Amino acid sequence: MIAASVALMGAARSEDAQPATAVVVAPVVVELFTAQGCAGCPEANRVIEAIADRPGVLALTYAVDYWDYLGWPDTFARPEFAERQRAYRRGLRQRSIYTPQVVIDGRRQAPGGHAAAVEAAVRELADSKTPPPEIEFRSSGDSVGVGSGRPPGGAAEVWMVRYRPGEQVVEVAGGENRGRSIRHVNVVRDVRRLGEWRGRPILLSLPAADEDRLETAVIVQARPTGAVLAAATN
Repeated sequence: MIAASVALMGAARSEDAQPATAVVVAPVVVELFTAQGCAGCPEANRVIEAIADRPGVLALTYAVDYWDYLGWPDTFARPEFAERQRAYRRGLRQRSIYTPQVVIDGRRQAPGGHAAAVEAAVRELADSKTPPPEIEFRSSGDSVGVGSGRPPGGAAEVWMVRYRPGEQVVEVAGGENRGRSIRHVNVVRDVRRLGEWRGRPILLSLPAADEDRLETAVIVQARPTGAVLAAATN
């Protein structure tokens, strides 16, 4: 489970040594908004693929549908993925949305093909992480708990993201990438708002998955900016 890397910090053993304290650090959430019909997107897919298995990173790929008119309906796209990108546009104060775009922890954005810019943002946000509220999946698989904390502005939103881990390849037969094999990693299949978190421990229901072999990520995000406060996978 990508919940957090737990670092144990304590003084060297001595008679008066204090017990070690567990410091929970949430992963950096890296979200790529891409499209199979976008000529510049395959390079961005490779950038995300390069960091997808890195400890402390939760990489997610969202396929958007607003380039379908170019001649290839994206096989992974859903309207709610583009809506999530539009919500980030408001939080990041951008004039418009585009592909390929990478949003890092809901706090920074970079063109998806610019590996150096993505890497720099991931490093910066990893270094500035603060202890998040704890996220715990119940063993029954039908609910998730969010612990106590202090959300900015007094409230935050809890989101569920279901994705297929690993690589998927699509043969594109139309549009700007006609004839190309496009690789994707950690493709998102469903995103839903579970509820609101106001700093007190809560238990939220998880809907049943629509597909087999999907992993579930739960992300707590500040409102209205979308800044990621905590994230974990089951």
